[in-house]
Amino acid sequence: MTEIRPRRSVLYMPGSNARALEKAREIAADALILDLEDAVAPDTKELARDQVCAAVKAGGYGRRELVIRVNGADTPWFEADLAAATEAKPDAILVPKISSAEALQRIGNQLIGLWADPEIKIWAMIETPLAILDAERIARAAHVPATRLACFVLGTNDLAKETRARFVPGRAPMLPWLTTAILAARAHGIDVIDGVYNDIKDEAGFIAECEQGRDLGFDGKTLIHPAQVSPANAAFAPDESELTRAKAIIAAFQQPENADKGAIQLDGRMVERLHAEMARRVVALADAIAA
Repeated sequence: MTEIRPRRSVLYMPGSNARALEKAREIAADALILDLEDAVAPDTKELARDQVCAAVKAGGYGRRELVIRVNGADTPWFEADLAAATEAKPDAILVPKISSAEALQRIGNQLIGLWADPEIKIWAMIETPLAILDAERIARAAHVPATRLACFVLGTNDLAKETRARFVPGRAPMLPWLTTAILAARAHGIDVIDGVYNDIKDEAGFIAECEQGRDLGFDGKTLIHPAQVSPANAAFAPDESELTRAKAIIAAFQQPENADKGAIQLDGRMVERLHAEMARRVVALADAIAA
């Protein structure tokens, strides 16, 4: 099993707000997206770039994963954003509106030209109709080391804008797109993070959407406010009963009498070895969160 890095809560922080960047050092999010794109007005793009890169270089964020979201490749800020982010050495660079595998290859080639640290990964925003239609091919690019692709991030607001789908409880119009992205990510071994929930005051709705995202198979959720961190962390972490059950399944298959069995009965239920593999991941995630 590959090393698991919890990405339950992935909080956007506006790069133009120096106070927010400082406060983020104390927020219990698994990952922070320091944003140079949507959260930043055109006349403060350069200020945001300087502040974000300085903050990443200064450190002090503990074990939080640091991600810089650059402006899109079709904007006048992209080249400078990519160069500055590469120099700052975050854990990852999030690129908006990735709609093809070729776009990832081009960015990978640019990073080679910038002598980017090999440890910097690329996260791809999946937020256009073309990205959904070509999600498997985009995810498959993760097998090409130069692309550095490690994660999909769903941009549900942009998908709604491009498709004219409405935001409704349960997200019925979006479910096919969400599951398509999840399937593509899982087929090629990358993580996938759910989109944001826009109504900050609707805690019940937010929790319900977190639980839906978890049940669909997302690794975590992107957030727009620190108040959303704790509920997201709780929703995407194994609860006590799930962890107890996972440990019981692992222990059962470790018994000598079950060593050669493909399936056993445990507490009146049929359990197969695939359930033991799933249980080991649950325990590994809990251990990674505890660490």
